[in-house]
Amino acid sequence: MSARIYQRPKNAMQSGKALLDQWVLEFVPAEAKKADPLMGWSGSGDTQQQVVLRFPTSEDAKAYAERYGIEAEVHSTPPRRLKIQAYADNFR
Repeated sequence: MSARIYQRPKNAMQSGKALLDQWVLEFVPAEAKKADPLMGWSGSGDTQQQVVLRFPTSEDAKAYAERYGIEAEVHSTPPRRLKIQAYADNFR
C-alpha cells in the first residue's frame, strides 16, 4: 500500500484561505478504472481510493503512515508568489 501526502490546494473558485492548512493522505490507486459495460460509468474494485485522511500537520500524516506501515511520499507545497498590481496599471 502506498500513499501520497500533500497540502490541500486552493480551489479556483475560492477567494479565502479556509482549510488550506490541512494535509491530506490519499492512497495511490492499486488498479486502473474501467468502464462498466451496461451504464458506461468508470469504476474499479479498489476501495482504498475512497479513503481520504486529513491531518493538521505533515508530521502527523507521516507519523500515521509510519504507524500503520504505509509507504508515503510527501509532496511539498510550492511557495506562493503574489503579483501585486494596481488597477491603474491596466491603463498605462
